[in-house]
Amino acid sequence: MKFSSLRQCLDILKQQGELLQINHRVDPNLEMAEITRRVFNARGPAILFTNIKGNKFSAVSNLFGTFERTLKIFEPQLASVKALVDIKSDFGLAYKSFGNTLKALPALAHSLPIKVSRPKVFEKNCGIQDLPMIKCWPGDGGAFILLPQVFSQDPEKNSLFSSNLGMYRVQISGNDYHAGKEVGLHYQLHRGIGNHHKKALEKNKALRVSIFVGGPPAHTLAAVMPLPEGVPEIAFAGALAGKNFKYAKKNGYLISADADFCITGVIVPGKTKREGPFGDHLGYYSMEHEYPYLKVDSVYHRKDAIFPFTIVGRPPQEDSNFGKLIHEITRSAIPDSIPGVIAVNAVDDSGVHPLLLVKAHERYVPYEKRAPRELLTHASRILGTGQLSLAKYVMICAQEDNPGLDVNDEKAFFTHLLERIDFSSDLHFFTKTTMDTLDYSTQDINQGSKLVMAAAGIKKRYLKNHLPQDFSLPEEFDHPIIILPGIVVLEGPHFKTYAKGKTQIGRLKKHLKTQIGLDSIPLFVVVDDSDFTAKSFSNFLWVAFLRSNPSHDIYGVNEKVTFKHWECEPPLIIDARIKPFHAKPLVSDKKVAQKIDALGKRGGPLFGII
Repeated sequence: MKFSSLRQCLDILKQQGELLQINHRVDPNLEMAEITRRVFNARGPAILFTNIKGNKFSAVSNLFGTFERTLKIFEPQLASVKALVDIKSDFGLAYKSFGNTLKALPALAHSLPIKVSRPKVFEKNCGIQDLPMIKCWPGDGGAFILLPQVFSQDPEKNSLFSSNLGMYRVQISGNDYHAGKEVGLHYQLHRGIGNHHKKALEKNKALRVSIFVGGPPAHTLAAVMPLPEGVPEIAFAGALAGKNFKYAKKNGYLISADADFCITGVIVPGKTKREGPFGDHLGYYSMEHEYPYLKVDSVYHRKDAIFPFTIVGRPPQEDSNFGKLIHEITRSAIPDSIPGVIAVNAVDDSGVHPLLLVKAHERYVPYEKRAPRELLTHASRILGTGQLSLAKYVMICAQEDNPGLDVNDEKAFFTHLLERIDFSSDLHFFTKTTMDTLDYSTQDINQGSKLVMAAAGIKKRYLKNHLPQDFSLPEEFDHPIIILPGIVVLEGPHFKTYAKGKTQIGRLKKHLKTQIGLDSIPLFVVVDDSDFTAKSFSNFLWVAFLRSNPSHDIYGVNEKVTFKHWECEPPLIIDARIKPFHAKPLVSDKKVAQKIDALGKRGGPLFGII
């Protein structure tokens, strides 16, 4: 259905039994987030909170809590948007398939923003302190807006088509922010608003920013879409909503006419304040850091405004469904933007950015007799493309070896790669480079390393699912478990410095060199808890690739550098132990968890749901 407001969407979900209304009094400090986590894990409905302690507004969460509900919200416009993306990826389709062109026309027609004069968002005013102060994790630095649509324009161009709509967390309480007058903005270096801010700084000008909250669900999704430069998110928002994006202007700010709330303000040139900590989507806290902040001008809202929010933590969470939907919409865009690449899986279980699995062409023949080459060209393109550039590990295999290999089948992909990879030629490091701001596997924010693991050609080994009969480990290492043929996790000792950890791994390398038959088990991962890591492949992906920095934490038997190229013999070793400087993992408050347990008992508002 074409939703013109968030409330209209909730009314439809209620009719379909997809909305739970909680009239029980709840605290925005941890309780609302804990309820949302429980209901999400139970694959439950969207949740409308109508009685929030210290607040007059209602709030909704878990709106996109299941992929099925997410698809339902965006149908039937989804087919038209997919057709539009397909035509952009292959313009010949406009001529080859008249039916596909007809499907795309509604999306195209609704992509042009329309200016209006009396939007409902101007019906009321309030202050920042009047918004629901939702805090999700005990260690959070304050309350945050977690489904914001942050709008900015290129200060050098007064054009909607040079605008950016992004989802960057907004801290609305805590730290040194002037309560009710300042809010923190957290965004990464390459984001669109970052480019706008940079240009404003060069001109020593304040950057005007509008923060929209709520409105049609399509506007929320548009804010997280990885669109190419030059394609404004507000145009995509209209296409996906099936209704043109409506806006107004006031005091020099652009206002989303259909939003539930709109905050306006300016980023003052050259000034920053501490933002965070924040329990983030990698399953750890992101630390306090200096970030720009917004000096608030006004807060507008509809008279029936509803405040939407989400919660983040170790994946999968609600934002994972955004990722799935984005993949559905843009499935043809990757081969279009990176010719030769067949498919990419940004592995959700690893935290998305830490690990990419890629299938691409390797047509430089005879590639069976030498190291992959075309795959490295594709990997370089990937690491220079949009949000894919945040990847830490890129594992890339040749389409020609197994056309049926599915990048979304992580176990099969690892098996395929480990059967073919040559550790003397197929490992390519990028050191002292930029990293995902949220990745704390290094000691310096935004700085770290990357590793491309490329594999092509015939099988070089057959993987075993058992250790050799006479296998042993150094005294301080223990509890080896094979979690997949060719992959073993084992527990290592704790350490306080990298030097100490490196010495410990040195003893492991020296010992493994004496073991027979380890070519068939080419990957060893050292962890703090083997049982936890081996409990599921999801746990393995999260531990191995989130907790390691390739340049510092990868070792190998007989490792050496030949003409600047690092190489080793099997097995490759990843040190995925928790380091002294790592961020703390997210853990719920025990007292709050017990209180929510009680709400799930007979007579409670969550009975039969959690």
